[in-house]
Amino acid sequence: MTHKREIYSNEAAMEPLMPTDASGRLRESASRLLVQSAKLAGTLHPITRAGVAQLVVNMNSYYSNLIEGHHTHPADIERALRNDYSTEPAKRALQLESAAHVKVELLMTQRLQQPNVDVCADSFFQTLHREFYERMPAEFRIQPSGKIIEPGEFRKGEVEVGAHLAPTFGSLARFMSRFASAYDLKNLDPLDRIIAAAASHHRFAWIHPFQDGNGRVARLFANAYLARAGVETAGLWAISRGFARRRDDYRAMLANADSERQGSLDGRGNLSNEGLIMFCEFFLGTALDQVSFMSKTLDLDAMQDRIMRFAERWSTLHDAPVELGALMREAFLRGSLPRSEAARILNKPERTARRYVTDFIEQELLRSDSVGGPLSISFSSKTVGYFFPRLYPEGVEI
Repeated sequence: MTHKREIYSNEAAMEPLMPTDASGRLRESASRLLVQSAKLAGTLHPITRAGVAQLVVNMNSYYSNLIEGHHTHPADIERALRNDYSTEPAKRALQLESAAHVKVELLMTQRLQQPNVDVCADSFFQTLHREFYERMPAEFRIQPSGKIIEPGEFRKGEVEVGAHLAPTFGSLARFMSRFASAYDLKNLDPLDRIIAAAASHHRFAWIHPFQDGNGRVARLFANAYLARAGVETAGLWAISRGFARRRDDYRAMLANADSERQGSLDGRGNLSNEGLIMFCEFFLGTALDQVSFMSKTLDLDAMQDRIMRFAERWSTLHDAPVELGALMREAFLRGSLPRSEAARILNKPERTARRYVTDFIEQELLRSDSVGGPLSISFSSKTVGYFFPRLYPEGVEI
């Protein structure tokens, strides 16, 4: 059957906004996500957890931009965050884009500390878009058609996304108002909130309120909505990695949920209830897969083993004390440790230990927030490929 293409102006056209799932599978998945994410969040010392969370923000930038076809090596993202940009224009532009994503996600996380912030409000989406595009390189703010993307502004023209014609730009206010009321967390029970994180991800993409950048904003919004819905991410996982690893499936599921109702058994709204169920199953399954991946990666015994093996290799190649592994392991488990303990752990005289510690910080094996301050483990390009195998695709390990 040929798909009917229609441009909508009535907000009722995006019903249903929540799937009707008689099987209960979506609520079961939502419950599992609540439990498993809470377990993951409690595995690490808060200081170590904060270090992993920064790594995950960088990773999220890599994968979210990769979904859009922009590949920036993780090491280049790390350099960009130190204002170390390539002299090659194309590479520098990608670094600026990646750094923008990182900075906007960090700003969003800070904003979420304020309980009165409504993540479904127009202002929340517009702020994300504005902060992102104001940091973008100039060439990424111009579409192939020559149209300039205005940061934070809803589109002022019609758009076509694949086989889908997005709602008329003149009706965006009504569609976004209906979106905000349907996904208002106050009106949903704990499990429906998690299902709504999935459903709202599609419906935002379906509305397509911005001229460009909707995908990145939608994935940032998904993180925010999950956090507000009570899913304890603690910054230790991100759904963009799962979407990027199954990019074709992700796009196909989004397109499938665009479908109109297929007969009287496919819900009562204009759009397919079954298509929305399938997308929500994909979204929640992807989230569970990412929680499982990071739970296995951050298993304390496995992580300690990787730290010790890395340190053994580093000590051999760089003529460092074999006790480096014990020092890094202690920093990982305890979050931080006083520098005064380094001499004991390294089994070296105080002056020698200080020299080694200075070198370990310069080599980004350890970090310290101040001269003479406590030592924490570093998840830098020197170590992340060993500590977090498969975090990035094969061939781009750093």
